Amino acid sequence: MTINEIQDEIIEEFDGLDDWMDKYQMLIDLGNEQEPLDEKYKVEQNLIDGCQSRVWLQADYETSSDSSLGGVIRFTAESDALIVKGIVSLLIRVLSGHTPQEILDADLYFIDRIGLKEHLSPTRSNGLLAMVKQMRMYALAFSSQS
Repeated sequence: MTINEIQDEIIEEFDGLDDWMDKYQMLIDLGNEQEPLDEKYKVEQNLIDGCQSRVWLQADYETSSDSSLGGVIRFTAESDALIVKGIVSLLIRVLSGHTPQEILDADLYFIDRIGLKEHLSPTRSNGLLAMVKQMRMYALAFSSQS
C-alpha cells in the first residue's frame, strides 16, 4: 500500500467515530496493541527531543533483494504515555516499510483530517511534530547513504 492509501484508511477508521472521547480511546487501544520496543533500543540517543512524555524511536534500513527498488525503513517506537503511544503507532503504520524518498515526499494530511492537531494539547502537538521531524531525519540520513 502507498502512504496515501494507508492515510485514507486511517481517515476512514476515525470518520466512524463522532465523539473525541471515542477517538482518544481508539488512540489508546492502538498504543496498547503496539509491540513493545526492545529494551536495547530504549536508550538516550533514541529519545525524541520536544516530547513532553518519553518517546523512543528506532529506525532500521532494510535493503531489498531487488536492488532497483532500494531499501525501506522500518520504524519501531514506544512511549510511556498511552495517547502518545497511539499517535506514534499511527505514524509507524503510515511511514514504516517505505523508501526514504517516499517518506520525505509524503504529505501527512491524515493528521489534520482526523482532527488530531486541533484536539491535542500544545505540548502533545509539539511532540507530534517532533516525531514526524525525527522520522524524516532518519529518512534523509538513509537516503544519503543509498
